[in-house]
Amino acid sequence: MEITEDYKALFAVMIAEKASDLFLKLGAPPSLRVNGKVKPIGGTPLTEEIIQKIFEDITDDRQKKLFQEKGEIDTAYEILNVGRFRVNIYKQRGHLAFTFRHVSNQVPTLEELHLPVAPLQKLCNASRGLILVTGTAGNGKSTTIASMLDYVNKTQRKHIITLEDPIEYLFTDDKSVIDQREIGIDTFSFAQALKSCVRQSPDIIMIGEMRDLETMEAALNAAETGHLVISTLHTVNAYQTVERIINFFQPHQYQLVREQLAMLLEGVISLRLVARKDGKGLVPAAELLLTTPTVKELLHNGKTRELYTALQEGAYYGTQTFNQSIKDLYLKELITLEDALAKADKPDELKLELRGFVKGSKSDSTIFSLPKKPDIMK
Repeated sequence: MEITEDYKALFAVMIAEKASDLFLKLGAPPSLRVNGKVKPIGGTPLTEEIIQKIFEDITDDRQKKLFQEKGEIDTAYEILNVGRFRVNIYKQRGHLAFTFRHVSNQVPTLEELHLPVAPLQKLCNASRGLILVTGTAGNGKSTTIASMLDYVNKTQRKHIITLEDPIEYLFTDDKSVIDQREIGIDTFSFAQALKSCVRQSPDIIMIGEMRDLETMEAALNAAETGHLVISTLHTVNAYQTVERIINFFQPHQYQLVREQLAMLLEGVISLRLVARKDGKGLVPAAELLLTTPTVKELLHNGKTRELYTALQEGAYYGTQTFNQSIKDLYLKELITLEDALAKADKPDELKLELRGFVKGSKSDSTIFSLPKKPDIMK
């Protein structure tokens, strides 16, 4: 397609293609991420004039000044009758570039996201503590938290305060009252907002991201004073999440932090999106750490390396490892065997668990075949 100053047509294409991301940079045609894979839209390369116009249109004076100071910013952008987008603006090779993430107008339910409904609803019903949703960028953390908050909004009479940079999903009060505060507009920083937040009588505090020690300390303090705190971390599994929290602090504080986690941590939901077998989007594999008596003891004693086994054996409480989640997705025929093994934390272990369950294709039999024993008689 020809890219003119009416660049907004790109976003209509993005919605029509059901793309999660749109990439724009100087000298190249736009590209989309569809079902986890990047593909060019085609057409004419973006010019300096179009790139600059996009920047001028989607930023205000405050954001322009912040971009000049930091070289990159996050913001939100909405087009009437098209959609809402989270955008990161940055520079590459000295020129402006953009990554737009589509944010649905409707918050999907936990069922629609194919997440473990009962354990997550149980976490949402907690009266205090810390819940962390983790995963690498683009694996559904924001959408999962939005779905959890929407569940609370529809079922409980609570006061929810969100601290976001930028605000993504827009909520309408139902049974709960929801105040959404944007960093840089409604407050200066996560840490500052958290310090005053506890005086605003919240039941639930959602923090967009744990970025630094000050924010982590404020979040733990808020959880200790009787609030339910929900936030995100860029970690790949439950074990690494616990280690990351501890490593925010100085070594002489490690034992105190372990004791805090044993007392405050309600759950860790680690996410990893996998391509659906039918080609209709992505489905999340989810590792769930819930505070079973065993998990609490391991956290208190600093035996974090034993958490994997505790999650394997804690099905009664709702815990599960990535391998167990991926195995379930495969047996439901939602994902392929190749993708299952590629996304598993322990692919060899998953192979053993799946023996006897595999749908008999040629590729499957190749993956599961064992090496022949040497013929010592030759």
